[in-house]
Amino acid sequence: MSKDLKEKTLGELEQIVTGMDREKYLAEYIFHFIHAGDAIEISQITPLSKTFREQLIEQGYFISRLEMLDKLTDKDGTAKYVFIVESVSSATFGTGSPSDRGRDAHGTGSRIETVLLLDGERKTLCVSIQVGCEMDCQFCATAKIKFRRNLTAGEIVDQVNLVQKDAGRISNVVFMGMGEPLVNYDAVIKSVRILNHPKGKNIGIRHLTISTCGIIPGIKKLADEDIHPRLAISLNAPTDDLRSDLMPINNKYGIAEVLDAVKMYQRKLKERVTFEYVMIKDMNDSTQHARQLIKLIRSIKCNVNLIEYNPHPACKFKGSSREKMSRFAGVIEEAGIETTRRLKKGSSIFAACGQLGADRLENK
Repeated sequence: MSKDLKEKTLGELEQIVTGMDREKYLAEYIFHFIHAGDAIEISQITPLSKTFREQLIEQGYFISRLEMLDKLTDKDGTAKYVFIVESVSSATFGTGSPSDRGRDAHGTGSRIETVLLLDGERKTLCVSIQVGCEMDCQFCATAKIKFRRNLTAGEIVDQVNLVQKDAGRISNVVFMGMGEPLVNYDAVIKSVRILNHPKGKNIGIRHLTISTCGIIPGIKKLADEDIHPRLAISLNAPTDDLRSDLMPINNKYGIAEVLDAVKMYQRKLKERVTFEYVMIKDMNDSTQHARQLIKLIRSIKCNVNLIEYNPHPACKFKGSSREKMSRFAGVIEEAGIETTRRLKKGSSIFAACGQLGADRLENK
């Protein structure tokens, strides 16, 4: 069992505290100091007695922290944060010096990227879930990076902690960075609980969004939880043949099966779902594709988010023109389906959708 206090929910901290014959309420101090006060050492949790703090340390408990390697800023205000995390071979998190932790045998470490998007007063943070990704979506740069491991809940949460400390209050968190959230299900749900808790970051549950390429067991499991962030489905094509070309996961979970899972999800929760659709020139952007998409989703309470394709060195696709995006959107809107267009942000620093990790591919 991990000894990292940062990845524990309040309930788990209460179990730890009472298991050490301490009063249950002390867990609230630990949780609050870590997630609202940004404590990085147990010694900083001053409401705990010195004896109890020493006891926690003696039993191997610690507070993990990410190491920020770089911060890049686009002229549109988008910022990309690059963090080093523990390497796969690191069996015990928190050991070693800060400069050594997270580095592999070659000293390069495992990197994740986190993107801050600005929209007026709203600050949306796109967090990573895995080091690399195994889904192999053909339009995504992260898919070209070797998958190393899942992130822990503490590492997911710490992306929010560190960016908020640098840039101010984060209003929205989207699990849409590197990796597939529903493959790393337990850590993602735990991080949702931590970020949503009023004694921590207190980010509203409707301001937390999980995006998936269509992992059906995860969708079904999410429907049975007692906490329900927003759900987004990365669809990107209206036919199985085309979607399988773009997203190999479709060979395992076809469109009809994914949509059946979404309908089940909605029957239980009555919540609107977002369908994400990356617009790729001459592949999935015709008015015929739009009409096919309408037939698939018109019975589902949803909105469609059209995403401007963002090129990167590992892919030869080109993005649809904005004129074609507008025409595609118009067809869907005429059918009574709410449609938004997500235009490029952060592309000069490879921070746009589908570009995370692309600067390393370019360097290669």
